[in-house]
Amino acid sequence: MKNLKKRIISWIKEEVKKSGKKGVVLGLSGGLDSAVTAVLAKEALKENILCLVLPCESPQEDLNDAILINQIFGLPIKTIDLSGVYKKLIEILPPANKIAYANLKPRLRMLVLYYFANKLNYLVCGTSNKSELLSGYFTKFGDGASDILPLGDLLKSQVKELAKELDIPEKIVNKVPSAGLWPGQTDEKELGLTYAELDDILRKLEGKKQLPPSEKVKRVKDLIKNSEHKRQMPHICKIG
Repeated sequence: MKNLKKRIISWIKEEVKKSGKKGVVLGLSGGLDSAVTAVLAKEALKENILCLVLPCESPQEDLNDAILINQIFGLPIKTIDLSGVYKKLIEILPPANKIAYANLKPRLRMLVLYYFANKLNYLVCGTSNKSELLSGYFTKFGDGASDILPLGDLLKSQVKELAKELDIPEKIVNKVPSAGLWPGQTDEKELGLTYAELDDILRKLEGKKQLPPSEKVKRVKDLIKNSEHKRQMPHICKIG
């Protein structure tokens, strides 16, 4: 894991240098992935990062955990509460389903991240991992919008191991993963299987290993297939 840590830190430095930008801005949610990304970015860029805590009707525990990470690692941080803007949008938009309402939250955060990226001449550093990317567990043009993805080739289980190498508090490492989209919402409930199960199946699929038919294998294959559009640029109608 020490070599992995060094590789990612070097990669972040190189990506920022190649882009001609001055640093990175990222969302600090209080969860594992954002904590790991923030610590790696801090080691890579020193003071040229900004961590935005962007509560949007978020659980108090998430805010407390984001503050904890900030206190331990001394991250440049700014908090902007988007709850009022979110409520106003719900008021002026026509009624919709739970998913439509929930996806407004990461998309609002994306607006603010890119606002500060433009203001500071920074890149937006995403915090998604490989398990989320392959299964489509992210909001298109929300938390899926970024310029660089340091954890994008690491499964959730690998991010956990890296977190231990970085001395991320156990409270954060063992926290039940949740996007905080609504009360009681968790990643694994939405995915329909645990991250351990998801990672195991993804590893075997990538290794072209034969998997015995099961509902969980079918579930993962369906997640990959149905989220393919999220991993592609918009299709263009070619003329002439």
